[in-house]
Amino acid sequence: MTVLIWFAALALLVQLASIAFVLSVKLRHRKRDMAVMPRPPVTLIRPICGLENNLERCLASSFRLDWPSYEILFCVAREDDPAAALARRLMAEHPDIPARLLVGEDLFSANPKLNNVVKGWRSARHDWIVMTDSNVLMPPDNIARMMGRWDDQTGLVCSPPAGTEPENFGAFLESAWLDSFQARWQLFADAVGFGFAQGKSMLFNRQLITQLGGFERLGDEVAEDAAATLLIRNGGLKVRLVHEPFPQPLGSRNMLAVWKRQLRWARLRRASFPLYFLPEIFTGAALPGAAMVALAATGIVSPIAPIAYLAAWYGGEVLLARAYGWPAGWRILPAMVTRDLLLPGLFVAAWFGSGFEWRGNAMTVADNDNGRTARLRKAVVKTRDKARALVAARSH
Repeated sequence: MTVLIWFAALALLVQLASIAFVLSVKLRHRKRDMAVMPRPPVTLIRPICGLENNLERCLASSFRLDWPSYEILFCVAREDDPAAALARRLMAEHPDIPARLLVGEDLFSANPKLNNVVKGWRSARHDWIVMTDSNVLMPPDNIARMMGRWDDQTGLVCSPPAGTEPENFGAFLESAWLDSFQARWQLFADAVGFGFAQGKSMLFNRQLITQLGGFERLGDEVAEDAAATLLIRNGGLKVRLVHEPFPQPLGSRNMLAVWKRQLRWARLRRASFPLYFLPEIFTGAALPGAAMVALAATGIVSPIAPIAYLAAWYGGEVLLARAYGWPAGWRILPAMVTRDLLLPGLFVAAWFGSGFEWRGNAMTVADNDNGRTARLRKAVVKTRDKARALVAARSH
């Protein structure tokens, strides 16, 4: 029981300390003087594929950026994609902003997104390139905030998505996953100098990427953000994150779609960064909360201790969400609880599976598993089989 007490206490300490640290970084942050910050011309690449929630609004935000000189390249794989017609209409409505629609794909990698955007990279007129997914709502100071994070030690600036404007429980669940959970840990990692790339919004310098091996190196991993992280770190540089993530308006979300998206990301993390993926089994309140319930059931702690424990756990998350302007009303609480109950199952499903689907494309991380990942998975399977054999022997 002593182990359970220490486990629950340490888990709560890590939870609240990470929140406090991220909040302190936010409070210390002061915007750079934009008047003296360099403002080079920028190429904005936006891959599009099909129609989705808030697509027109998100793509239209590309034309309202507060930056003196930039061009927009919409990249689509097929001419008959309905998103192509939307892009053409938006370009016609904003003739003052240089914009082009590029059609076709170059199948140089296992990643359909990279195969779509590589033509934009090659066609870009400027060396500073921002690549932003179609479902990100770009604030007017989007480029300025990304440029403001660049320094001599930087090789890439990114922004994780902040799930905003949820309209149903599935969307609140996705918001709980994206915001006070994933964005929090990404901001924490960035603040301690260990930032990871996030493919939603990325700022590159083309000359630098060319020196590191070229854009095609992003196809070394199934996920371009994982490949970018490894490429930049191997080059002796750092991945930086903007201080406040850019919004992704969620609208309505299907629960199964949310699960599949999280499973895809989890399997990609497991394949690319297995040692960092392993501790994820201990994240969320499910396991420490169960420990508190067990302690209360045996009379070691007060019956109200689990309630107080969970109140502190989720109270910190709600405080963080309010500070960043993320969804923080009463409906986010059941979404946070649901997320944490699903986390252990997500870990297991990610560990023992490799396949996933992205925008209708069947993909797998099996070819991306390195030797260390394979050895770890074999060890886990061996331990599981031994445990099953032991249980079977005792039952006879």
